[in-house]
Amino acid sequence: MDFEYSDKVKELQERLSAFMDEHIYPNERIFRQQIDEGDRWQPVAIIEELKEKAKAADLWNLFLAHSDYGPGLTNLEYAPLCEIMGWSPLAPEIFNCSAPDTGNMETLDRYGTEAQKTQWLIPLLEGRIRSCFAMTEPDVASSDATNIQSSIVRDGGGYLINGRKWWISGAADPRCRIIIFMGKTDPQHPETYRQQSMILIPIDTPGVRVLRPLPTFGYDDAPHGHAEMLFENVRVPAANILLREGAGFEIAQGRLGPGRIHHCMRVIGLAERALEKMCRRTLKRVTFGTPIAEQTVTLERIANARILIDQARLLTLKAADMMDRVGNKEARKVIAMIKVAAPNMACQVLDWAIQAHGAGGVSDDFGLAYAYNVARWLRLADGPDEVHRNQIGKLELRKYKRTS
Repeated sequence: MDFEYSDKVKELQERLSAFMDEHIYPNERIFRQQIDEGDRWQPVAIIEELKEKAKAADLWNLFLAHSDYGPGLTNLEYAPLCEIMGWSPLAPEIFNCSAPDTGNMETLDRYGTEAQKTQWLIPLLEGRIRSCFAMTEPDVASSDATNIQSSIVRDGGGYLINGRKWWISGAADPRCRIIIFMGKTDPQHPETYRQQSMILIPIDTPGVRVLRPLPTFGYDDAPHGHAEMLFENVRVPAANILLREGAGFEIAQGRLGPGRIHHCMRVIGLAERALEKMCRRTLKRVTFGTPIAEQTVTLERIANARILIDQARLLTLKAADMMDRVGNKEARKVIAMIKVAAPNMACQVLDWAIQAHGAGGVSDDFGLAYAYNVARWLRLADGPDEVHRNQIGKLELRKYKRTS
């Protein structure tokens, strides 16, 4: 692959970085203040204000690759922009490039009917509503998605839906209007991966209940958050099915590939900011008569952090390039590799940065504790490390089984 970014990407990088410097970094403290002073589960004024500035700057919906609705960027072109957004937890939503909305918009764009796009995709693209994706369940090991037990049963002109879901990002957000729900339409189908389907459920449908927010390491991520939900005899029209019955896993693979690129590039940006903070902190702090930055252990950690970040970035760009050239299926091994490599890298770099800050590193003063929380739960989101490593190992062994 060509590692030189195009002029179009470079221009977008410059504009995006300038916007971050002018509008996002200076407002991070204001965001935290507004969250703490008001109703934590209501939209935050500074975020809504900055969204309008991002729209006016034509830095909106940059993520939607290979689509008439997006700016025409490939996955490889969008990846470095996603990294810049990863420097601040505020940025993705401000540019309408945050999960799970990005994955849901890609799903609707790729698999939705024209009516579904008009009703849900357009408002999401315009930032008028938000969405969530309901797959994981508390009663089964959802790392194997074939275990999911929620039911989607055809009933006359519609479907009847029952199940309990959790870790549903965005479900507690008052702007959330639509749920993409995964459950079984044909639990007896002989092909395991054709038992499940995806269906659209408006969140105000009778029988849908948000039971509780689920904090991670004590962070509730309000007003977006992660939630446990209950679906009891929820009825929706048959027209709400996505693509067709039995296509749940097909849609999931199409949805999760780009999402993993986005997650990994954002967490690389998060690690870059942690490294910057570590360098600045250790240059200023003196112990036993010597700046911490000059101590061998610190130099070694800074060097290793630089190596790990650059390795993760190159591998992620390779995955994005392969997705663009040969598609998600052919790129699946590299996609799995980055999903393991990038969050683990970020956890290590953040651990070193926290150590360099002393006790302050585990406080909320420097943002490192929250960043570590993000990197750590990302090792579980979109499939845990163990599942991806199993897939990588099997695909690697397959090459040798053919020749043995």
